[in-house]
Amino acid sequence: MKKAVVLLSGGLDSATTLAIARRDGFACHALSFAYGQRHKAELDAAARVAKALGAVEHKTVALDLSAIGGSALTDASIPVPDHPTEGIPATYVPARNTVFLAVATGWAEVLDAHDIFIGVNAVDYSGYPDCRPEFIAAFQQVANLGTKAGVEGQGLRIQAPLQKLSKAEIVKLGTRLGVEYGLTVSCYTADAQGRACGVCDSCRLRRQGFLDAGLKDPTVYR
Repeated sequence: MKKAVVLLSGGLDSATTLAIARRDGFACHALSFAYGQRHKAELDAAARVAKALGAVEHKTVALDLSAIGGSALTDASIPVPDHPTEGIPATYVPARNTVFLAVATGWAEVLDAHDIFIGVNAVDYSGYPDCRPEFIAAFQQVANLGTKAGVEGQGLRIQAPLQKLSKAEIVKLGTRLGVEYGLTVSCYTADAQGRACGVCDSCRLRRQGFLDAGLKDPTVYR
């Protein structure tokens, strides 16, 4: 069975991406990061999702991006916006997807996997620069230039199957694939029980996605 590394945050998009990789016949090795985020509820969710969707393995790597700060998600002194803002929001984590994909590339080499799945989206998202198609394409080129697998001609492919889907389309697709969205946590300021704030950017996008899809939102709000 072909292998894939699947980045799994514990949120709606990454859970859907894992379901897609499984549908496409991959033995899925899920990869999460304890990167200094404000809460661990999403990591608990990632463990639940990995188990529910049949991941072969689920690894959580400790990688403390709070050491450099610069984001409302890793620095408690920077407030998480509770309303839409202009430009790239304070919840952008500098170089997060670059770092995550670099580690995923290394693990893929170890596993002899040639596919890495990431749930980035460039339609209903917060405007993060490392979610754009141009970034994904550029990183794939870097991965193939700087790895043994790439140099020897086997190659690595970065798959971003949600890239051009709206949040409603993502929710509908995941529902068809059997994703239990009640297991996921998307909120930037979820409490210890995983209950969502309902006002952060991630909560607004998630809620609107279920509304537009005409499906019940299983999110527990505090």
